[in-house]
Amino acid sequence: MKTLTAILFLLQFASFAGATVIHVGKGFPVQQIQAAIRQAKNGDTVMVHGGWYKEGNLLIDKSLTLLGINRPVLDGQKKFEVVSIKADRVVLDGFQIQDSGYATMEDPCAIKVYDSNEVTLSNNVLEDNFFGIYIQYGKKCIVKNNRIRAYGTEEQQIGNGIHCWKSDSLQIIGNTISGHRDGIYFEFVSNSIIWRNFAHHNIRYGLHFMFSNDDAYITNIFRHNGAGVAVMFSKNVKMFDNLFEENWGDAAYGLLLKEINDSYIFGNRFVSNTSGIYMDGTNRLKVEKNVFENNGWGMKIQASCNENEVVANNFLGNTFDISTNGTLVLNTFNGNYWDKYEGYDLDKNNIGDVPFHPLSIFSVIVENNPPAMLLFRSFIVTLLDKSEKLIPTLTPDNFIDNTPLMRSLEL
Repeated sequence: MKTLTAILFLLQFASFAGATVIHVGKGFPVQQIQAAIRQAKNGDTVMVHGGWYKEGNLLIDKSLTLLGINRPVLDGQKKFEVVSIKADRVVLDGFQIQDSGYATMEDPCAIKVYDSNEVTLSNNVLEDNFFGIYIQYGKKCIVKNNRIRAYGTEEQQIGNGIHCWKSDSLQIIGNTISGHRDGIYFEFVSNSIIWRNFAHHNIRYGLHFMFSNDDAYITNIFRHNGAGVAVMFSKNVKMFDNLFEENWGDAAYGLLLKEINDSYIFGNRFVSNTSGIYMDGTNRLKVEKNVFENNGWGMKIQASCNENEVVANNFLGNTFDISTNGTLVLNTFNGNYWDKYEGYDLDKNNIGDVPFHPLSIFSVIVENNPPAMLLFRSFIVTLLDKSEKLIPTLTPDNFIDNTPLMRSLEL
């Protein structure tokens, strides 16, 4: 009902503005979409009625609104890039777009936006395409409420669900993506937001950033991907209220951070990942009010990380809360809750009177000798850890939370 109301409103507005509405489909004078586009003028609306359209590559080179009624199917027949958009202010809403060509050199897509601004792609179903949606040199484009599914099994044989390159001020909202190489991929994309998306069962990452600054991703779910999210060679990225869950594997992480600076990680949940967060070459990050629960490692912080602050987080049921591969500690831990903390609180202020060393000696041993994990839960390992906490010898003295909380935070 809401969709129908929106369509009627658009038609009324188009009529008032002097634009033309062209109907396409069986029983109408125009039966091909490309013919309607050739007939249309900038600002017109093309209403495509339910049916199966096999028109090869559909080129939209005018500022048009294309609305699908009863989910018309645009079929690429495994040969073509299905829709190519080469105009500003295009709207594509309500279609099923399927079976694009497959070519690793040309990257054919279900929908590709070429050097265009203010394009809106919404409420579409994309099924079994090489790339789903591809935006290059786009500005102020919106990708909203699309369902994007492919069936890739190897990285080199499938493209990304939503791929954005050298673009600015994008909004990626409310999409569901599965079966692609990366669910969402940003490269040289700035001032953009990724909000309320669900990326699951993608081969590599649910979300992948490269050289993309001043972006935010908020309230997304990344579940059962090769790894949840990778943010690399970027700065000023805000990561708020996301769920990273069930990203398992030898090199799998909830969140991989590589050479990233001046960013904020707030209010996220990292549940049942090999590593909740893996940090390498990060500087001046604040990790605040997150939950790390039932992960292999809550956080892996490499020795190349500097001036990061880990504050007011809950660490619950992780095999190892923290791990590192170095002895020099240039990061701070303050006011976190650690379920492994065994200290006391005589003044009843909810802050432990004894500092907590979250780095266990066995995690240091496993970092340097992974096969040692076979000894986990053995008596000798328990004895080593207890001894190290009483008299630290191998773990850095300043790898410490001076104000551990006695009760978990309500996050």
